[in-house]
Amino acid sequence: MSGEANSKLKTQNSFSVVSRSAAHTRGWGKRLGRLLKGGEVIGLVGELGSGKTTFVRGLAEGLEVSTQAWIRSPSFTLINEYEGRLPVYHIDLYRIGSAADLAELSLREYLFSDGVSAIEWFERLPPGEVEAFLLVELAHVARQQRRLTFAAQGALYEEIITALGHRQKGIGARQ
Repeated sequence: MSGEANSKLKTQNSFSVVSRSAAHTRGWGKRLGRLLKGGEVIGLVGELGSGKTTFVRGLAEGLEVSTQAWIRSPSFTLINEYEGRLPVYHIDLYRIGSAADLAELSLREYLFSDGVSAIEWFERLPPGEVEAFLLVELAHVARQQRRLTFAAQGALYEEIITALGHRQKGIGARQ
């Protein structure tokens, strides 16, 4: 990650957990989804195969998106929209190559809506595009294990991360 991206992603309040499986990663997404009220930006950072889309599947479940919805990576469509308790905008910036490409997405319409924007490859968002967000960094620990680091940027996200951290105890197979 570049120095510029690193400075954009620095946050005040954070905690990390180790996910033991894809189901556990989904469970963390589901827990977060249950806490959201609309208008939130969730930035997802991690290398290919680290579990970003798996996390978003759980997030969608927590936001009551139908189990019939096929939550898939928006790598080629760039934005997938799902209806649940709140609209979910699953955005992938991996293939964005320029500011013009980003402008064509009309991204601000999603970022500043009443829905929840979950953005994979969040570090590719231009600095200053959003000032407040919840960053979820996923990193490989072992074959099935991932370290999930939740970091808040802004007062709303401080509250969310505090609530999410309080739910950390007793988290296991029962999602």
